[in-house]
Amino acid sequence: MLPDIVAPGLSVLFCGINPGLLSAQRKQHFARPGNRFWPALHLSGFTPRQLHPSEQFELLEYGLGITNMVARPTATAAELSKQEFVQGAEILTKLAEKYAPQTVAIVGIGAYRMGFGRPKATIGPQPEVLGPSRIWVLPNPSGLNAHYQLPALAAEFRRLRES
Repeated sequence: MLPDIVAPGLSVLFCGINPGLLSAQRKQHFARPGNRFWPALHLSGFTPRQLHPSEQFELLEYGLGITNMVARPTATAAELSKQEFVQGAEILTKLAEKYAPQTVAIVGIGAYRMGFGRPKATIGPQPEVLGPSRIWVLPNPSGLNAHYQLPALAAEFRRLRES
């Protein structure tokens, strides 16, 4: 199982959809080389240099953390059921209530829409809160997401950082 990287009072708790098989094997978030999470995090100014997935615990030094909506590893997120997303949203809510990050950033609009029952949600800040935390939805950084190339993805991450 992939470890949550979380501590009380984070600035941002990033929430991925679910671990890919390589991430689960390595026990590292966003471990696939084509994933753009780590480059977007750096290019947006969240980290002073691009971290490698093996350095994931260094995020805590920057007031950042990572968890996943669904803990079960799969080859693609399409293998997950709506019920898994709904249960994941409930678990994420409890995590936010316990650790109180300023923002929970859900990295994948489909996961947010399905898990929280918000089919018309768009990228960016959301009107709801999770406990004391505001919710912000970011595009999925997977290399399979052709809608957002790295510059546009980094711009959305930057918009969150500067908000």
